[in-house]
This record gives sequence, structure tokens and C-alpha cells, in this order.
Amino acid sequence: MLRSLKQLYGAKLDASDGEIGQIKDFYLDVQSWAIRYLVADTGTWLPGQLVLIPPHSLTRLEAPGKCVQVELTRKKIENSPSIGSHKPVSRQYEEEYYKYYGWPSYWKGNATGLIGPQPEPEVHLRSARAVNGYLFQMGGGIIGHLCDFMMEAENWTIGQLVVKTGHRLSGKEILIETGQVERIRHEESTVFAHLAGQACEKNPDNHLTPAGTVD
Repeated sequence: MLRSLKQLYGAKLDASDGEIGQIKDFYLDVQSWAIRYLVADTGTWLPGQLVLIPPHSLTRLEAPGKCVQVELTRKKIENSPSIGSHKPVSRQYEEEYYKYYGWPSYWKGNATGLIGPQPEPEVHLRSARAVNGYLFQMGGGIIGHLCDFMMEAENWTIGQLVVKTGHRLSGKEILIETGQVERIRHEESTVFAHLAGQACEKNPDNHLTPAGTVD
């Protein structure tokens, strides 16, 4: 089942012993398109602090408007390394983070039971909010800008990108498979993709309808 990341922003997060805040952002690997962490805004509980929650610590992803359950205690989360001074997320920070929780490191290739494909040794983590808005180039020209990510809820992997074509206010949204992405140049805030036959128009109810070739 595909889920919009945009629709998950602001969802409440509940630890095993109480509320901890709400979803503020996601950190995703732009090489494998796996979501490695959701970013929790802890609000008045831990003022000014953002904490990372990996998908494998969630019991399940509820329907929009429902609380997301986290299989951690508030005390454990409170004492976890904060990302306040770790933007973007570094491998050094991740090593400290996984050591704190005692989890196997997903980047070493020997972790089992963790969500998402195995990454390359280099860190490719980026904030979804930071990448949102990047220009989208296909077939040699800019066709629009990235406005959302569609996630496979079963494995927390981005399967499609939502691209708004034409005018930012009146343009239509189309879905592009992440497999069509050739590269991302962050210094140019641009995603480059190759033509692959068909795109799909994104309808308001998230059902997909063929929309012909992109040109």
C-alpha cells in the first residue's frame, strides 16, 4: 500500500508509556530510497529537541489521523542522542545512535530484521523536507518540481515520486517511479530522470490512472 509522506507530517507518536510528540520529517537514503528514520518533534515534552525513530521500532503504521505506535519508552527516547547538531546525519552520529540502542547497524550488511534494502558504505541520508521542492528534469528539460514521496508502507521504501508539472499553483501532479531517477544534484536542487514510457497522474484519492508519456 502506498502512503504519502506529506500526509504523515504532524501525526502523533506514542511511546509504550505515553505520547512523545509528532512526525516532523523523514530521513531517507536517496540511493536505495529506503526511509531510515522519522524525525520526531517532541514539543513541550523535550523543548527544542528533535529525535530520530527508525521504522523497525514502530509496531505498525496506522491510517491517517491515527497515532503511530513506537516500541520504545519515553525515558529511552529522552536519553537518546539528539540530532540538533548533526545535520545532515553523519555516519559517526548513526554509530553512536545504534550503539546507544544496542541495535545491529543496517549499513554493515549483517543486520537482520531491519527494514529497507542494504545501503552503500557512503552516507546518502537526506531530509525529505529538504529535497521536497527540487526541480525535476526528464528528457532533457525541466518538467516540474518534486512535491511529495509515495512510500510502500510494508517496507518503508519510496516507490514513487510525486512531481508537480506546469505552474506551481495550477499544475497537475504525476507519479514517477524511483527506478527512473538517474541522479540527484543537491548543489543544483535538481532530480534527473530518464524517460521510461509512461507516467501516472496522481488523483486526489491516490488511485493511479495512466496519463500517457511524459514529454
